[in-house]
Amino acid sequence: MFWARPDTPVSLVSQHLAAGGNLGPNDSRFGTGDVSDIRRYIKLGPLGQSFAAEERHVLLIDEIDKADLEFPNDLLRELDEMRFSIIETSEEVTARHRPVVMITSNNEKELPDAFLRRCIFYFIEFPDVNLMRQIIAVHHPHLDAKLLDQVLIKFYWLREQNELRKKPSTAELVDWISALLRSGVSIEKVEAHIPFVGALLKKEQDIDALTQYDAKGGRYPKSWQELGPRYNQ
Repeated sequence: MFWARPDTPVSLVSQHLAAGGNLGPNDSRFGTGDVSDIRRYIKLGPLGQSFAAEERHVLLIDEIDKADLEFPNDLLRELDEMRFSIIETSEEVTARHRPVVMITSNNEKELPDAFLRRCIFYFIEFPDVNLMRQIIAVHHPHLDAKLLDQVLIKFYWLREQNELRKKPSTAELVDWISALLRSGVSIEKVEAHIPFVGALLKKEQDIDALTQYDAKGGRYPKSWQELGPRYNQ
């Protein structure tokens, strides 16, 4: 599998297909080395590698919604025609085998209709409790069962709070558990409160909302039953 994350607003060729840009034989970046053959300094990126591969590959373009606005439209032609040109050498790379292209988006901004028409859409639900346990087991395989229960209870409770502008994600949960383990905080403290909440909440307004909840005497759930029937374990 080839992986690419289009989070830098640069041209399609320079990011995904070839490196270098417009290089000349006297380019100072290469000192006194011989750069007369520009092909020595062209390196295919993930898309180019998948086109040139001897076997069919899976190409993952991750979080395309974080790319610059023109990127999806720039990508359309290459994916439709399965070929691209390297400007510096006037060479054309044509796909030997059409790769399976998987594109992810967090829907942070709208993607062009022309681009979406060419996609088969599949929505991935947020992990439920059982799947989240499996995910955590990969990162923290020896986590105490009682601590795991408490962090999951607090985590899913936070995600149910409508006041939050940014709900904590799986990555924040994994990081939060790391912070708890490194600090040696007791299970009792996790039952009573949410230590190191800054590992979970990344917006000042969200932390303020939780602070106000504390000030009003709000209590945190300690059992799955307190989260309601949806989370009955």
